[in-house]
Amino acid sequence: MNLVSIRIITNNVATLASFYERLTGGTAVYLNEHFAEVRTPSGTLAIGSTATVALFGPGSARAAENHSAILEFLVDDVDLEYQKLQSWATTFVNAPTTMPWGNRSLLLRDPDGNLVNLFTPVTVAAIEKFAAFAR
Repeated sequence: MNLVSIRIITNNVATLASFYERLTGGTAVYLNEHFAEVRTPSGTLAIGSTATVALFGPGSARAAENHSAILEFLVDDVDLEYQKLQSWATTFVNAPTTMPWGNRSLLLRDPDGNLVNLFTPVTVAAIEKFAAFAR
């Protein structure tokens, strides 16, 4: 088994896709007006419209109601990313902070309120853990 993507359900695919394009520097690939993907070297962020929910079962997912998952992106320099984001991102949860597990992390919210963590490993153990993802 291999985790290949995370899907966010939203009321506005274009707005959310645009946010993640700007955040990651990637390009959203639209499969239709109700579904887009932002691909990274290690996985895909899928963005689906609420119109797609009926395909899985009515009421199986609701837009902008996530209160438990955090989307995490490994970055080369979280402090530099924070400086860049201040010109356009609007909802920061914290400034870059070194966490007890060895990552320097920045939490912000996407336009639907989902938590996004940008992080850079800073301890030897954390750097070794994420070495396979190094660019």
